[in-house]
Amino acid sequence: MQTAIPYLQFRGGTSKGLYFLDSDLPKDQELRDNVLLSCMEGVGNGDPRQIDGMGGGHSLTSKVAIIKLSESPGIDLEYLFLQVVVGEGKVRSDQTCGNILAGVLPFALETGLLRASIPRTKAKIKIMNTGGLCEMEVETPNGEVNYVGEVKVDGVPGTASPILCYYLDIAGSTCGALFPTGNRLDQCQGIEITCIDNGMPEILLRAGDLGITGYESPEELNKNEGLKSKLESIRKEMGPKMNLGEVTDLTIPKLCLISKPRKGGILNTRTFIPKVCHEAIGVLGAVSTATACIFPGTLAHNFIMIEQINPNLSIEHPTGEFTVNLEWEESDGDIHIIKSGLVRTARLISKGNVYIPRNIWLGPVMD
Repeated sequence: MQTAIPYLQFRGGTSKGLYFLDSDLPKDQELRDNVLLSCMEGVGNGDPRQIDGMGGGHSLTSKVAIIKLSESPGIDLEYLFLQVVVGEGKVRSDQTCGNILAGVLPFALETGLLRASIPRTKAKIKIMNTGGLCEMEVETPNGEVNYVGEVKVDGVPGTASPILCYYLDIAGSTCGALFPTGNRLDQCQGIEITCIDNGMPEILLRAGDLGITGYESPEELNKNEGLKSKLESIRKEMGPKMNLGEVTDLTIPKLCLISKPRKGGILNTRTFIPKVCHEAIGVLGAVSTATACIFPGTLAHNFIMIEQINPNLSIEHPTGEFTVNLEWEESDGDIHIIKSGLVRTARLISKGNVYIPRNIWLGPVMD
């Protein structure tokens, strides 16, 4: 009396999620979301433990990727990211996830959507949430995905094979402009901020302006109710000014608290995503933060020394660092971001069928 749905489960970067072929899920969005809630949470939608489903009871392990071949010229795959909001019985599509993206090409190769080349396979992926593009490259010796290697991603145990990701034309992909308020520096409730969107809408704030050092652990910050209340108030006020509308129920914009680096990076960060402090930093959050560093007049640029600005920008976070490679050009006093590159890793964890009650969905015969 259950419906079986094929899936693969990957760790992508510092996240983990279920990956599905678009053709294996219902086309109706409401029904699709109910199916995914059942996959992640089981019968009791809204259970924060997700004990009856495949979710891990945490925002970083309650993620979904839906993938299909693209019919657009020059694009290989289309990737839709969905966040199953832990404890709320909701599925959100208003942001994307660069960590889960790291598993998209391996998924396509494992499922036969694409054929592997030797020794590496490349693909261009359209990010359906934002319309952005990513060029991705994975190691495929002997025509199979290699998951074993020496690349270390801070926040992930062990090492793995590198996955190269180059983001193209993602500036303003959600908010409509790289600096969606029209300014590189704003004030909100007496605090200086920078609002930026180079793949992830984000508000940068100085940690010291909020009465903290910026070096506290995520656990400490998550217990600071006064801080979280202040951040949420700023987020709600700036959401409409970032062309996001009412953001109370959205997972964007994120909030990035910056302070001076301690381990050789360009900045130290603590990121709220948006109501819980991240144990590291999101992929596209790191890209947006690094991008702010190279633009004069932003909070981040004013925070660093000019000699620190180079194509490889190391962003410190609670469990290590994240290096972003930026390629840009300057003309007529303006800066244009050409490409944002980074290295991630991924690992196939499991594959098979996830089972949901038939009263949720009978299966493909209902399409």
